[in-house]
Amino acid sequence: MANLSHDHGDHAFCPVHEAINILQEKWTLHIIRNLLDGPKGFNELSRAVGGCNPATLAQRVEKLVGLGILEKTVHSTMPPRTSYALTEAGQALQEVVEAIDRWSRRFLKEPVA
Repeated sequence: MANLSHDHGDHAFCPVHEAINILQEKWTLHIIRNLLDGPKGFNELSRAVGGCNPATLAQRVEKLVGLGILEKTVHSTMPPRTSYALTEAGQALQEVVEAIDRWSRRFLKEPVA
């Protein structure tokens, strides 16, 4: 097993800490999970995620683009259309989503309040 030490006494960069900070933001994993099926336009992604207001979704998507987890493509159609897809870094998170899926099916037997 990898060294997942929690010792941050020297405040050195910890990739695990940074990854958790990114992925723990509300809606982030929902966005990633829904893009595992392939690219989606903003409205399609909004419907797939469900329940996230458009301003929050736009903020999360732009942050993920900035982090290199998503890529944004503007299609030169009339009207112009934008789609979002996972980058290689985003695709690599499929294992994380699958691990959460396995864990939740095993340990969560009812909705959490």
